Amino acid sequence: MTQKIDAKGLICPEPIMLLHRAIHEAKPGDVIELIATDPTSEKDVEKFCEYLNHELISKEIKKELLKFKVKKNKKS
Repeated sequence: MTQKIDAKGLICPEPIMLLHRAIHEAKPGDVIELIATDPTSEKDVEKFCEYLNHELISKEIKKELLKFKVKKNKKS
């Protein structure tokens, strides 16, 4: 299942907090798509995935729009 989060216009730490809540509520293997405009989201999402062992499936940056797909790990 893929869930989409529209965090456009929100600033740190809101996009990562929305992602964290969605991951918490998701089932292992689910994919969360986060769309953000805050440039700090790039490092935040990368670190979030690294520290919590979730898979960053894709990262797409076009001008001010950042799109991420994160797959929830099997252990959470």
